[in-house]
Amino acid sequence: MICQECNERPATFHFTKVVNGEKTEIHICDQCAQDNSSMFIDNSTGFSINNLLAGLLNMESSISKTKQDVFKKNEVLQCSRCQMTYQQFTKVGRFGCSECYLTFHDQINPILRRVHSGNTVHAGKIPERIGGSIHIRKRIELLKQNLKDLIQQEEFEKAAETRDEIRSLELKLKSSRGGES
Repeated sequence: MICQECNERPATFHFTKVVNGEKTEIHICDQCAQDNSSMFIDNSTGFSINNLLAGLLNMESSISKTKQDVFKKNEVLQCSRCQMTYQQFTKVGRFGCSECYLTFHDQINPILRRVHSGNTVHAGKIPERIGGSIHIRKRIELLKQNLKDLIQQEEFEKAAETRDEIRSLELKLKSSRGGES
């Protein structure tokens, strides 16, 4: 999809605005979003996407403070690679580098967990019609992990059923490969 502002670059931001039941969709590129950031601010409240993110981050940090945190020396959490601090991140709304994800993991993880209904691991999304053997492989991987857990818990009957299911899926996978060659 092409940017609706410049009609040159691909649209990377997709906004949907509903006012009085009327839905308006806007598709713009990165550059136009930066140039026209005031277009996405509701002047009556001063609200923006960055304010939303900063609000989530600040709310989470205020919730997670304990009595121990109050008495701790003010330590500044900072990325070792790009030197970005957590406070800078909450203002900007973007990480400075890939190392920031690891550095700020403890602060970001509870927010992601709440926003994504408890899911913090990206497993990807593959359409059924295209996925083919990928879905079978994912299922086998999950079953193998489940099998390890069952063995550890000494639930051997369930483990045997899971083992049999893994074997049947592996046979199905091999037969589908033979048909593709």
